[in-house]
Amino acid sequence: MEFELTYGLTYVILAGVFGGFMAWGIGANDVANAMATSVGSKAITIKQAIIIAAIFEFAGAVLAGGEVTSTIRKGIIDADSIAGNPELLIFGMLASLLAAGCWLLLASKKGWPVSTTHSIVGAVVGFAAVGIGTEAIKWSKVGDIVMSWIITPVIAGFLAFLIFQTVHHLILKQKNPLDMAKRYVPVYMFITAFVLTLVTIKKGLKHVGLELTDPQAYTYAALSGVVVSLIGAFFISRIKVDKKKEKDFHFYTVEKVFAVLMVITASGLAFAHGSNDVANAIGPVAAIVSTAQTGIVSAKAGVQTWILLLGGIGIVIGLATYGIRVIRTVGQKITHLTPSRGFAAELAASVTIVVASGTGMPISTTQTLVGAVLGVGMARGISAIDLKVVRNIFASWVITIPAGASLSIVFFFILKAIFG
Repeated sequence: MEFELTYGLTYVILAGVFGGFMAWGIGANDVANAMATSVGSKAITIKQAIIIAAIFEFAGAVLAGGEVTSTIRKGIIDADSIAGNPELLIFGMLASLLAAGCWLLLASKKGWPVSTTHSIVGAVVGFAAVGIGTEAIKWSKVGDIVMSWIITPVIAGFLAFLIFQTVHHLILKQKNPLDMAKRYVPVYMFITAFVLTLVTIKKGLKHVGLELTDPQAYTYAALSGVVVSLIGAFFISRIKVDKKKEKDFHFYTVEKVFAVLMVITASGLAFAHGSNDVANAIGPVAAIVSTAQTGIVSAKAGVQTWILLLGGIGIVIGLATYGIRVIRTVGQKITHLTPSRGFAAELAASVTIVVASGTGMPISTTQTLVGAVLGVGMARGISAIDLKVVRNIFASWVITIPAGASLSIVFFFILKAIFG
């Protein structure tokens, strides 16, 4: 085909540049989901968060990012509707990547935690509406996403509220909180490792073709939980009371125990996030590269190694350069977090992700964690939450899809004018 011979290499280069920009946006905005509560509760420093995220996000993206990916995110439009127009898919995916990247840049600069998935979905809806026709869009899928704005935060918030209440009553409220922490935190460690292993299996390893049955997944998760809780119990038993620090803050040593636990949850969530959400950047890139090289539009596209590396490196650079803004919003501005509260939020978010993966419920990692943080804040009363910050966050969620769509339409026509 003529467009392959004339612009094929140009399309691949643009896909790499725009895909790297989108991956940077994921790192700047979305990686805060895994790290915000840990940094906000002072369980780890921002430098430590960047190191942990760099290792586990990169590992998740490169090792479990997938050999094959969907060409069109979340099945918003049918690939068959543009089977005869491969250049239309290329223009649309390039426009979508650039539009989503620009929106994530703006949101990250403002410190708004928005959904990278919804950003790319909004962009795809925009190009499809003007490039193919509104009838090609699966509006029921868009409706499911809109519903997730309400359902996801509510479920995660309710679970976080319940988890923190158990921490409060079993440990913090007792006369000997450190002894109670040594008794119950290994149990929390088992639950955490169990849930995070399920998150990794269901959200992380599915992309590399490792299909485990539910009994196998639960068995591996249980074994992981036992090992982590035994190792955790050993280290917890060796923690000494710092009497000087305890005078200033009665729960200093107890919170130190939870801080260890939060490193585990942050690492697990980072790996799962890297393996799953990197598809928002590499999916469109793989689609463009495949179509530019073959001239054929297909529902699935192979992911070359350089594309996975592009996604992993982009995510890490995004977190290191701009991630602190969103981390501050989620980890510090919504409500005051301690390691025990941050742990409750992260565990609730992980459980919600597992439930959503098992039921097929549409979910945003961002909205899950924000809802969980709100739930922890509600455990202390509505006055513990900064409602102005929450209002701004909800507003940014609502405008994400229209913003992505609007930018995508503009870029689609520009690209079509240049190459069409």
